[in-house]
Amino acid sequence: MKKLVGIGLLAGLCGGLAEMGWIALYSSASSTNAVDVAREVTATVFASAAYAPWAPWAGAGIHLALSLALGIAFVAALWGLTRGRPGRNRIWASAVLALAGVWAFNFFLLLPALNSGFATLLPYTATLLSKTLFGVAMAAVLQKSA
Repeated sequence: MKKLVGIGLLAGLCGGLAEMGWIALYSSASSTNAVDVAREVTATVFASAAYAPWAPWAGAGIHLALSLALGIAFVAALWGLTRGRPGRNRIWASAVLALAGVWAFNFFLLLPALNSGFATLLPYTATLLSKTLFGVAMAAVLQKSA
C-alpha cells in the first residue's frame, strides 16, 4: 500500500509539472501570461487573494497539491479496478482518458461555477493538451514504477 501511495505521488507530481511546463511554453508563445494562470488558480480557491503578491506561488502550490491528490486517486482506482498490477495498455489508455475526463469536468462544470475567468483564460485546445500531457507523464511514471 505504501508503495502505491509513493507511486501515485510521483505520478501526480510528474503530471502536474508537465502541465506547468506546457503552460510556461504556451505562455511564451502567446499573449497569455503564466503568472496570470497561477493567479487564477489561487482566485479559484481564495477569490480575494488573486492579486496578492504571493498569489502566483500559491497557485503553483495549489496546482501541485491537487496533482498529488489526483495521482494517488488514479493509482488507487486503477490498481483497485484491476485487482493488481494493470497492463501497459490499460495504464496508458486509462491515464489519458481519465485526464480528458478531468479536463471536461473542470472546464465545463467546475470552473464556470467557481471562476469563469479562469475557465476562459486559455483556449480549450491548450487546456485539453495540458491535461493530456498530465496523463502522458503520469502513465510514463506508472509504466516505469509498476
